[in-house]
Parts: sequence; C-alpha cells; structure tokens
Amino acid sequence: MGEEITVTSFAKYRLQRAKEDLVDAEMSYKNSRYLNANNRAYYAIFHAIRAVLALERVDFKKHKDVLAYFNQYYIKTEKFPKIMSKKIAQAKNVREDSDYDDEYIPTDEETKTQIETARELIKLVEGYIKNLAEM
Repeated sequence: MGEEITVTSFAKYRLQRAKEDLVDAEMSYKNSRYLNANNRAYYAIFHAIRAVLALERVDFKKHKDVLAYFNQYYIKTEKFPKIMSKKIAQAKNVREDSDYDDEYIPTDEETKTQIETARELIKLVEGYIKNLAEM
C-alpha cells in the first residue's frame, strides 16, 4: 500500500522541481548558454507557481491559465508582491523569445534578471508553503 500524498507534500514536490530548474538555469548561465538558461529560469517560475496552486488542488493545461489564476488570486490579493506579476510576465516573454525567435539574442544581464526572478519567487513560495503548513 502506497504512502498517501498530501497537498502539502505535492506542493513541496513541485517546489523541488522548481529548484532543480533553477540549478539548471544557473549552470547554463555560467556556461553562457543564455537561451537555455532563460528557458530553465522560466520553468523554475512556472513550477513554483504550480506548487502554490497544488495547495488548492487547482491546475490548468495551459501556461497562460496558470499564470492568469496566480495573478488573480495571489498577486491581486497581495499574497505575493504585486511587482512579481510584471517580473513573471517578463520571464514568460523572454522564455518565448529564447525558445521560438531564431533571431533573438539574450544578453547576460537579461538572463541574469530571469534567474534572479526565479530565485526570488522560489524563496517567496517556500515561505508561503511553510507558513501554511504551520497553521
């Protein structure tokens, strides 16, 4: 008989996945592989957001729906800082340019910003999950 999966353990699983994506982003950045670093930084952000949504048993098939829900119920309600909405949107745009625009050449600074956004959001989500678990 398997161990029961709680919403908190599932959220922590998704957060761990976000942290692994962040490590991959940082490694790619150190090797000047900015396109890949931007992709991994975005997915670190995306998986961190999905960790929060796991606590509500909410999920969506499309990225835009995940981001819209997070903005509506977590950013607009100020459970997370409003500035994160702009940072997340920027990361999404940079990731799409990195993945789909053959003429896009990301800068070192731009890529570093995406990684910092991912690191910041992961820290916020980690605190959010910890606070809920302690209630």
